[in-house]
Amino acid sequence: MLQAITDFFKVNEAEEAASDDNPLAPTREEHKQPAGPMLALAFGWGFLITGLLAGGQLAAGVAFWPNLIEAAFWGNLVNFVVGALLGYMGYKTACNSGLLYRFAYGRIGVYLPVIFLAILTTGWQGIVVGAFGFAWVQGIVVGLFGQTQYAGAAGFDTIWFYVFALGAGILYTGTTYAGVKGIQKISVPSVVILVLVGFYAAYISIDQAGGWAAFLELANKRAAENPISMIKAINIVIGTWIVGAVVMPEYTRFAKSAWVAIAIPFVVLIISQYFLQIIGAMGATASGSADFTDYMSIAKQGLVVGGLGLIGMSLALWTTGDANLYLPVIQTASTFHLRTKAMVLFWGVLGTIFGLGIYQHFFAWIDLIANLVPPLVGPLIIDYYVVHRTKYDTSDINRLHVWNPVAIVSYLVGAVSTFYTPEWTVPALFGLVVSMITYVIVYYAASMAGIKVGYKRAV
Repeated sequence: MLQAITDFFKVNEAEEAASDDNPLAPTREEHKQPAGPMLALAFGWGFLITGLLAGGQLAAGVAFWPNLIEAAFWGNLVNFVVGALLGYMGYKTACNSGLLYRFAYGRIGVYLPVIFLAILTTGWQGIVVGAFGFAWVQGIVVGLFGQTQYAGAAGFDTIWFYVFALGAGILYTGTTYAGVKGIQKISVPSVVILVLVGFYAAYISIDQAGGWAAFLELANKRAAENPISMIKAINIVIGTWIVGAVVMPEYTRFAKSAWVAIAIPFVVLIISQYFLQIIGAMGATASGSADFTDYMSIAKQGLVVGGLGLIGMSLALWTTGDANLYLPVIQTASTFHLRTKAMVLFWGVLGTIFGLGIYQHFFAWIDLIANLVPPLVGPLIIDYYVVHRTKYDTSDINRLHVWNPVAIVSYLVGAVSTFYTPEWTVPALFGLVVSMITYVIVYYAASMAGIKVGYKRAV
């Protein structure tokens, strides 16, 4: 039995090389994808329910116009810039993020960013699993069968929550097992339905408030009850998608041209998430609830609207779950030289277990991610664009340095700095900039002292 498990996790290099998702080496030209399917995948990936949740939280303390619109724009712009920088790296080198982090952190040093990001993305996976379970409790158990004792937060206390959440975990794991093409098949039809449901939700929100003027008045009233500063609002937006931005190479490595590699983070982080944040904020303002699974439920919107909402939410959660599960799979398979399909099952099971309890702590999770993730990519950005001037030799991957202490120190300094951020700046952005500046100073100081650190290209 133990030998069978060991054999299942053991990498088969021929099998991986033949796969589109091969995590062990740069993506070969024959595995690159056309622009159409890649952009459709980006739309589907970008339509993650985190945008709805973030918009709902913003609406509870930020006036919809113009403050919330501005906060969402600046937060998404920061994520886009980070995503575009890393996405271009993925396209240029054809490497996933696990391989790219080796250049900055080293073959052993890479364990720090990969393990850390894998745990965080699995936490996101758990949130999506929990959201699916909660949405179906509100839609089926409460909406259709009228068991109102399970309405709202009480829905977590019913056995049905665990049944639906476990079902979601199995569903996400099964479709991710098919790889990036399986995710594309889910994303394409989902986008059309999600956009239609989103526009309809916006119409309902304004109609319930009594028109646009009444809606804005209500938004200002709700925001004044527990105001959130602009800095805090921007940090919330950054936190909802910074993990997606830093693992952008997982998808852009399949791009055939540079414009597609930049368009993917633009579609994901500017168009899709901005749209969902606004829809989430409008729904939360009209209903008084920050949780879309609550205000779009059958119990509150009726069978037709609530049923469409449940379908739209389920599709959004499905694409979200697949995308979130795919990320730690590729990173850890690449770093630890393990079989991709085995890692799908490992992280799928772990994410499902997380989903039974982490969804209730969604906003605390956002704060943690917003502070700790951005500094991770600072050393990589500087190493690639400044130190090596976009010249990474991917034939060096298996001969890279063991570890780069400068990258690790830079990350730690950046992460710690987020807890001592000046009031005038955003902690997530501040930590990223500090890690980048630290890397520049320490790297070149070491070079002037004759100390060789980090990646050195073969001459």
